[in-house]
Amino acid sequence: MYIEKLKIKNFKCFEGWFEVDLNQGVNIIVGNNEAGKSTLLEAIHLCLTGILNGRYLRNELSPYLFNRNVEREYLNSIGTPHPLPPPDIQIELFLSGDKEVMEELRGNKNSEKNDNRSGLLFSIEFDKKYDGPYTELLKTKEINSIPLEFYQVQWWEFSRQPATARTIPIKSALIDSTSTRVQGGSDMYISRIVKEFLDEKERVAISQAHRKLKDAFKNDDHVGSINERLAEAAKISRKNVSISVDMSSHNAWESSLMTYIDGIPFHHIGKGEQCIIKTRLALSSKKLREATVLLIEEPENHLSHSKLNQLLSDISTDNSGKQVIITTHSSFVANKLGLDHLILLREARVTRVKDFKASDFFHKLPGYNTLRLVLAKKSILVEGDCDELIVQRAYMDANSGRLPIDDEIDVISVGTAFLRFLELAKALKIPVVVATDNDGNVDKLKKKYADYEGIDHIKIRYDPVIDTGTLIVGGKPFNYNTLEPKLLKANSVDAFNLLFGTDHKVDELHKYMLRKKTDCALAIFSAPTKITYPQYILDAIAP
Repeated sequence: MYIEKLKIKNFKCFEGWFEVDLNQGVNIIVGNNEAGKSTLLEAIHLCLTGILNGRYLRNELSPYLFNRNVEREYLNSIGTPHPLPPPDIQIELFLSGDKEVMEELRGNKNSEKNDNRSGLLFSIEFDKKYDGPYTELLKTKEINSIPLEFYQVQWWEFSRQPATARTIPIKSALIDSTSTRVQGGSDMYISRIVKEFLDEKERVAISQAHRKLKDAFKNDDHVGSINERLAEAAKISRKNVSISVDMSSHNAWESSLMTYIDGIPFHHIGKGEQCIIKTRLALSSKKLREATVLLIEEPENHLSHSKLNQLLSDISTDNSGKQVIITTHSSFVANKLGLDHLILLREARVTRVKDFKASDFFHKLPGYNTLRLVLAKKSILVEGDCDELIVQRAYMDANSGRLPIDDEIDVISVGTAFLRFLELAKALKIPVVVATDNDGNVDKLKKKYADYEGIDHIKIRYDPVIDTGTLIVGGKPFNYNTLEPKLLKANSVDAFNLLFGTDHKVDELHKYMLRKKTDCALAIFSAPTKITYPQYILDAIAP
C-alpha cells in the first residue's frame, strides 16, 4: 500500500488547500528553507500515527500549528459585523494498493466528496458542541488567539469510521538523523532505536543488569561513608539524607543507556558519522521494518559526498516495496536517487521535472543548476561564464559591492538552454531574468521568447540595436552583437587598453577580447575601477 496523494489545509506554512501527488516508490522533495518540506513529512506522519514531534497531538494543541495568515485573518475579523468562523486544519491521505483494504477505507469523508476514494482524514477543528460558550465569548470581542479550548482532534477513515493507530493499514517511520536530545548524557534518538532491536526477554535482562550496577554503587564502602556524613549533617534535613542513582523506574536504564562507537561515547564522535549510524540503525529497526512509508529528513546533513553516497545506497537498495519520501537541498541526493522522482516545491506550488518537455535535458544535466534555479529567490540566466562574471560585477557596482547571491539572486550560466530553464521558472513562478546577446537578429530573438512575453516574473533583456562593421575574423564577418563588442561600445578603446594592459586599435582589441574572453572578463570583474555597462545588462540587474 502507498500514499497516492496528500492534501493539506491551513497547516503551518500552507494557507488554504495544498495538494501533491506522490510516486509509489521514491519521492524527493526539493525546496528552499521555509518552503514546507518538513511540514509535508510532519503532515503525513501525523495523519498515519497521530504523533507530532514525538507526542500525541491530542494533548499538544497549539495555535502555531495553524497557518499564520489564516490565524491573523480570523483574529482581525473578531469584533466586525461578520466574524469569520474559527479556522480548521485538515490533512488527507489518498491511499492506493490492496483492493480489500481499500474497500474498507472507501467513502466520501474527504474534501473532494468522492465516494470512490480510499484514505484517511486527520482534522483539528471547532467542536460544534461549544457553539453556546463560543457565541458568548464572541460578544466580549476579547479573542486574541485561536480558542483551542473549543477545538477537537478527529481521525477518520474516508469510510466515516473512526481511525486509530491499530486500525490504520499503512505504517510510517520518520527518520531525522539531525535531531539531538540528550538526557543523562545519552542521545535519546539513538537510545530509542537501539531499544527497538531488543525483544522483551533482552530488555528484562538489561534492566536486571542495570539494577545490579546500581546496587553495587549503593553498597560501595566509599558511598556508604559519604552517606553517613550526610546523615550526620542535621542542617540539611531532619530526615535521613543519602545519595544513590535513580531506581524510581524499572525502565530507568533506558534514559542512562550510552552508545559507544569504537569505545567512544556516541555524542563525541563526528556529526557525519552520527548521521550515518542513526539513519542506518533506524532503517534496520524493528519498527521501520514494519513501516510501509519511510519519511527521511535531509539525509545530506554533515555528510561528505562519499559518506552520503554510502547512505543513499542503503536507502535505495534496502527498502524495496516501501514508499520513500525524502526532503533535501542536495543535487547529489536528487541525482543519486533519480530526477524522475524529483518534486520541486516553491511557495506552495509543486511541479515535477518528468512533466516538462525538457525533462530529457534535465536528466542529462548534473542537476546542480536545476536546483539552484528552484532554491534562489530570483535568478539571472546568462549564456556563459564570462557573461556571469560581467553581470556579477555590474550588480556589485550598482549595489555597494554586494554580490547578487548576498541578496538571494543567483546568476546561472545555462549555455544555450534558456528555454528549458524558463519552462521550469514558468511552472513554479520563479522570478527570472534572461540576459542574452541579440546575435544580429532581433526578430529571431523575439520569436524564440514569444511564449514568455507578458509573464510578470520572467524578463528577457537584450540590446535591441544591431551593430555592424567591416572586421573579418577567420574568413567570416565579425559578430558585433555579443557581450564583448557591446562592452567595448559602451566604453572607450583607451579605457580597455589600460584595463587589459594592451595597446590595440579598435579592431585589434575586438580580436583580443574574442580570443581571450575569460581573461578579459576576469580583468573587468577584478578591476579597481568601474566600467560602463550596456543598457541591457543594467536592465537585467535592476530590481
